[in-house]
Amino acid sequence: MQPVTPMPSMGILHVQASTQKFALTRHAPSEDLSPFVKHYWIVNWDLTGQDPYVQHTVPNPCVNLIFEPHTSAFYGLAKQKNTKQLEGASSAFGVKFKPGGFYPFVKWPVSALTNRSIELDEVFNIDVSDFQAKLFSASSPEDQIEMVEHLLRQHLPEPDPTANTALQMVEYIQDNRDITKVDEVCEHFQINKRTMQRIFNQYVGVSPKWVIRLSRLQNAAETIDRCSHQDLLQLTTDLGYFDQSHFIKDFKSIIGQTPEAYMKL
Repeated sequence: MQPVTPMPSMGILHVQASTQKFALTRHAPSEDLSPFVKHYWIVNWDLTGQDPYVQHTVPNPCVNLIFEPHTSAFYGLAKQKNTKQLEGASSAFGVKFKPGGFYPFVKWPVSALTNRSIELDEVFNIDVSDFQAKLFSASSPEDQIEMVEHLLRQHLPEPDPTANTALQMVEYIQDNRDITKVDEVCEHFQINKRTMQRIFNQYVGVSPKWVIRLSRLQNAAETIDRCSHQDLLQLTTDLGYFDQSHFIKDFKSIIGQTPEAYMKL
């Protein structure tokens, strides 16, 4: 399996500085798991003798299964930026499910997992400590991926056509960041708003309106990180906001600081 190129940032804030503190690779899933899994990600860091490093990420509209040496859990979409302190030397292995891709494993609304996490053994019948020990003693990323894919295959559900519809709608929003209204997505997919909201609640975990907002703000942070936009008024306009104060409020609610403060970091 070949690593997926680590860019775009997919929510990692100040990604250029981050690459000096940890190594991140992304890996494509096997074909039979691709209806459910977007990619696997592996992070390694060695900050021995250095100060701890705090990494911030903005959410993506999907569930992650994250393995660490002493804990493993499914994490739902968080509505604010996530903060992780890295210290010492360690690693983490993640399974990023596609939007809609986690629901078929559990058959309950993914919105129940928004802003929270559940332990691995609440979903999969597994000796978590034993699995963690074997995973982090594996000799290569390929061996780790093989282990995790074996675990997923033991619980593999049937493909869910509605999950694929949810994925298509999220990808349409992400690929067309000039979208500002849910009605635009409804019109494209020829689906009524109430049905779309129900699908997003069940399969994605948040409303379509929130995914639209998230996509625009993630775009804003990435644009600032690339140093390609230092004109706040122009950035506001480019993102489709008609009110600069509205943009600033939205940005701060997820990123945790104003766009102007973020530009100065």
